Amino acid sequence: MRAEPAPLVRRYAALSYEGLLLAAIVLFVGFLTLPALPAGGAAGKLVLPPLPTRVLAACLTFGAAGLYFTWSWTGGRRTLPMKTWRLALVRADGRTVDARTAVIRYLAAWIGPAVSLAAHAALQPLNAGAYAAWFVAIGYLWPLVDRDRRFLHDRIARTRIVMASPDRASASRAPPPR
Repeated sequence: MRAEPAPLVRRYAALSYEGLLLAAIVLFVGFLTLPALPAGGAAGKLVLPPLPTRVLAACLTFGAAGLYFTWSWTGGRRTLPMKTWRLALVRADGRTVDARTAVIRYLAAWIGPAVSLAAHAALQPLNAGAYAAWFVAIGYLWPLVDRDRRFLHDRIARTRIVMASPDRASASRAPPPR
């Protein structure tokens, strides 16, 4: 039996919640990289860390988020927002997501931000770099034009977000057996 596709509004709600968890990961990694920052600076002035420090922080954030999401999507596991909104991630054939598929999905989710960064670099000499931020939304507006209402990263990874079965949702709340 094929699981029922999750409504788009429910997926967007879970996505907003995922954004809060991603912000927590960014803050945590930021605290870990504090020792790499130069000490001091003029009082009341923002000091931009050197490029190697910024690259290190970006790579650590990308890796930490990647570990969190790919682990959460594999083996039938779900992220906290997916549990809250009773959603599950499955492959297009309905089977559980394997590590390879989860990594593809994670990398595909970065298409919008990567295009945005490239567009910023191209538009910055024209003093129009701020307009590049709109490209971040590519993957998240994709369901509005997709025939199956999938996000772009789900289309690329051949995954679907479905409603979690009631027995699965209650199993995650059940106390462990004694």
